[in-house]
Amino acid sequence: MYDVITIGSATLDVFVESDGANIVSVNSLRRKTEFMSFPYGAKVEIDGFSRNIGGGGVNTAANFANLGLKTSTIVKLGNDEIAPVITKKMQQDGVDTSNIITSKDRLSGFSIILVSFQGDRTVLAHRGANASISEDEIDFNVFKNTKWIYVAPLAGATNKLLDKIAEFADKNNINLAINAGSTAIKKGESYFHNIIKTAKIVVMNKEEASMLTKIQVRPDTKDEKFSQKEIHPDVVTMLKKLHCREDSLAVITDGKYGVYCYDGKDFYRAPEFSAKVVSTLGAGDAFSSTLVATIHKYGWDVKRALAYASVNAASVIEKFGAQEGFATMEEIEEKLRKHSEYKVKTVQCD
Repeated sequence: MYDVITIGSATLDVFVESDGANIVSVNSLRRKTEFMSFPYGAKVEIDGFSRNIGGGGVNTAANFANLGLKTSTIVKLGNDEIAPVITKKMQQDGVDTSNIITSKDRLSGFSIILVSFQGDRTVLAHRGANASISEDEIDFNVFKNTKWIYVAPLAGATNKLLDKIAEFADKNNINLAINAGSTAIKKGESYFHNIIKTAKIVVMNKEEASMLTKIQVRPDTKDEKFSQKEIHPDVVTMLKKLHCREDSLAVITDGKYGVYCYDGKDFYRAPEFSAKVVSTLGAGDAFSSTLVATIHKYGWDVKRALAYASVNAASVIEKFGAQEGFATMEEIEEKLRKHSEYKVKTVQCD
């Protein structure tokens, strides 16, 4: 019996950091877009370089195992030199690898991550085998032996599995957590509503939530006017639309402004936990999986779960790599004891 099975992507991530990167802002009437740029045709010096194992399915599995949950993962690797490296790393992390799928004709996932001097990044991703998991490659009976199914963003044709997994979890009373990616969300609200109504926990960032609900956050309340006691009314509406069943959580992350949550009764706001930003890659995976792990271990203590998740996401941000900063439950608790001023608050919303 597993505590959790994750399904998602597995990649070899190559991190490239260069102080020669420029951040270029382009403003229009309704939006501001930022680009990372390098001089065209130039040879740019690299100031930092590392290789790590990543991908949503792998990152979350490693974090679940680190937090003490018995964990397995369903990912698809290529028949190449990268596959055994990923498998060995997961085994070292304490993740059961018996459900890994191997492709005969595709390469494993691979990403080049360009990290700016600000800590943000641009990812050049080759999805590889990640984008080709088919229904007949999964033994759905394996899911009957777990308490939670955690669905990380699914790439390409693998997205076709999302409704099958949701239906199976619902019929077999298995807790389902979804950190939806933009590919699935682009299928539209009517499709996705049938998915999230089966889920115990749904997590997405504000941009994804806006894309799904078709609600734009009006600029009448400027970001700098937010306080820890306030949630923008448009975000409140998003949370209500994302919350589709009793005893469940709808969660929206909003970068440096923290996290918003709705459990069908109360709204919550978790401020950002203070951290020195080195790289933001993997912070979302750490947040979502820690949230689920805390709910699993301590029950539906929403404030505790949001606080633990925020601390672990901050811990990941302080390291160069999506898994390097994972904290254990004990380390998270110790950080919260040292920062007693950090509080998750219940927010009154009209």
